[in-house]
Amino acid sequence: MRIVNASAALLGVSTLLALPAAFAAERVQVVTSFSILADMVENVGGEHVEVTSLVGPDSDAHVYSPRPTDARALAEADLVVFNGLQFEGWMERLIDASDYAGPLVVTTAGIDRVAAAHDDHGHDEHDGHDGHDDHDDHGHDDHDDHGHEGHDHGDDDPHGWQDLAMGRVYVANIRDGLIEADPDNAQAYTANAERYINEIDATDAEIRELLGEIPASTSVITGHDSFGYFASAYGLRFLSPQGLSTEAEPSAANMARLIDVIREQNVQALFHENMTSPAIINQLAEETGLPIAGTLYADALAAEGEASTWLGMMRHNARTLHDALAQPGHDDPGHDEDDHDDHGHGHSH
Repeated sequence: MRIVNASAALLGVSTLLALPAAFAAERVQVVTSFSILADMVENVGGEHVEVTSLVGPDSDAHVYSPRPTDARALAEADLVVFNGLQFEGWMERLIDASDYAGPLVVTTAGIDRVAAAHDDHGHDEHDGHDGHDDHDDHGHDDHDDHGHEGHDHGDDDPHGWQDLAMGRVYVANIRDGLIEADPDNAQAYTANAERYINEIDATDAEIRELLGEIPASTSVITGHDSFGYFASAYGLRFLSPQGLSTEAEPSAANMARLIDVIREQNVQALFHENMTSPAIINQLAEETGLPIAGTLYADALAAEGEASTWLGMMRHNARTLHDALAQPGHDDPGHDEDDHDDHGHGHSH
């Protein structure tokens, strides 16, 4: 009798140990291209998803080289989520190589696109105060429109998550993809997305209040041209020595031109980015005497801390910019408008 009881006890333990594995197997297996999208999927999917991010925190999706295990992860996935607009040019080739045939979410489908502006100084420039370019005629829904070799970003800036209003579109696209992959839990995905969008709206209001204390003429320098949507939404001017991708190093001539621009314009501070080399910004600091006022998170989350989530990253960036650039008593009403479209998506060239 004692042996039977022991066996029953062992059977009970093994059954309990097997439960987490069985639960994980039942969850929707989602593969995302990089960490920011993974956080969005986890917020919308909740307990019903198991998320794998191919490019992790503090890592650069522009220059990522897929591994054989990535193709295997895609082949076993129930849903694949990526940015599109050529942000991760390697992703579509990887999807083809993996023979993945399930639903795809291109998170930028349907956003108001910001043009990739290239000025005559050899670097990219984004000014949040000059007009609005309408890109609605670009066929957002066809995934095949985005297939390109290499890291050429084309005519549109791919960094749409830097504008929280565009982030709402990302979340809606993710919600719809999860419902397509797992219709049985559609109600949960809809409720989670609604809650998350409310958090997005609250964060957007917080950011507008912080950045409203920064004069509209203020310019800042970041490592690469990743803040075009942020500039358009929140009314700052961003300059960078590199273009939309971190892949190409700026030439000495372009660096010299940028130093001239810094001296000509109202540039107040330099900022590192968490996933780019600090060398270029350090060189600019040495040659211009401008302070390096902190680290901004552009294309990747932090491994830990506040910036380890997308909304936390956006709050961190706003506070870092505010602490470096705000002028007490300044209140720019242009920052406080409720209507996002009032800020425009245009760029000076």
